[in-house]
Amino acid sequence: MGAVGLARWQFAITTVYHFFFVPLTLGLSIFVALLESKYVSSGDETYKRMAKFWGTLFLINFAMGVATGLVQEFQFGLNWSGYSRFMGDIFGAPLAIEALLAFYMESTFLGVWVFGWDKLSKKLHAAMIWLVAIGSNLSAIWILVANSFMQHPLGYKLENGKAIMTNFVKVATNPNVLFQWPHVFFSGMTTAGFFVLAFTAYHMLRGSKDKKFFDLSFKWASIYGLIGIIMVIAVGHFQGQFLVRHQPTKMAAAEAIWETEKPASFSLFATIDQSHQRNPVDIKIPYLLSFLSYNNFSGKVVGLKDLQKEFEQKYGPGNYVPPVAITYWSFRLMVGAGLLMLLFALYAVALIGKKKPSWFLKVLEWSVFLAYLATSTGWIMAEVGRQPWIVYGLLKVKDAVSPNVPAWNVAFSLIAFGVLYGLLMIADVYLLLKYGHEEPAEVAGETSAAMAY
Repeated sequence: MGAVGLARWQFAITTVYHFFFVPLTLGLSIFVALLESKYVSSGDETYKRMAKFWGTLFLINFAMGVATGLVQEFQFGLNWSGYSRFMGDIFGAPLAIEALLAFYMESTFLGVWVFGWDKLSKKLHAAMIWLVAIGSNLSAIWILVANSFMQHPLGYKLENGKAIMTNFVKVATNPNVLFQWPHVFFSGMTTAGFFVLAFTAYHMLRGSKDKKFFDLSFKWASIYGLIGIIMVIAVGHFQGQFLVRHQPTKMAAAEAIWETEKPASFSLFATIDQSHQRNPVDIKIPYLLSFLSYNNFSGKVVGLKDLQKEFEQKYGPGNYVPPVAITYWSFRLMVGAGLLMLLFALYAVALIGKKKPSWFLKVLEWSVFLAYLATSTGWIMAEVGRQPWIVYGLLKVKDAVSPNVPAWNVAFSLIAFGVLYGLLMIADVYLLLKYGHEEPAEVAGETSAAMAY
């Protein structure tokens, strides 16, 4: 494997690893803020303990997200100098705003929230966690603004082989962001809801003494997760229709459509032979893809063969077909995990105030992995389905790597990051299980002692 392949693997591994922490940070920050707001409005001490308990797990996740997120910035200088030169003028503004406004905002007020429980008034303290939640989600917006340029470039001109920003408003209000950010935001809600349900189910199965605490946690997390997954599915539908128009190769690869179809069928299961551009086995539902793409049953979906010819005429000779099998199956894993979470969330909401079957609690203990599966495969589809472009229609991946970095250098840093991230994952899982499996009173006591120290 050459330097390009190794650099792609390194960025993929570090990015997917980092994104394990992002959705939970986005969703759990708001969840904790809602709990503390309920405490302020009701005066019920149980909600205060809930905010502290789930807030402790939020802090662990947040710290890991920061540590792994910093590496993403260094990646541009390590292996992607061609990309940095091309995109520097575009990326500079949103990433600077993300760091100076959003990241500093969430980090500062998180510190005030952690150490201010007995020093600030109830309302002012609750305002701190809301500022953390707002800062976290503002951070996500600006990161996605930068990513959306890679997906759908707007507000630029090409000058001396570089993309130069000509309209900041167009870059910041890229229509891709209008779909991508809500999709990520509600994915965060879903992840947080199932994260809380998983630990709550653990305590319920083991007969926790704090019954009210976990009954309320189950109620709030079920509703929160259900809202999240419903909105993820709704936004995802419209995002798919946007991509049919603006990234047709990605959506054709997601359905493994080689020939143009009108009307188009939705593929349930296919074996894919990309070298011969065919699917030896393909089980389809007639008309469904046309409806999903255009809200009618007769819409035309252009196949990869015709798109290849169109792109050759537009961009010159080359292979413009993404890795179809990866795109196809990552899309199905994302959708399948989402549908399972929808069923689990609906059933969980139906069980609010009722006895929970032990089999379902055991399912919920592991259901959080569905959220991580969905978010990871969703990003894999978004990035792999854009290939061979790193900036859609403007810059190919092979032209974005650092030309003077040999393969062995990339291999060394890939192994180093792999070992480091493996150790961090062990520490993260250990801390989450340690505090998540303790009784709320014990976690509150340890947290108070740490803050006093």
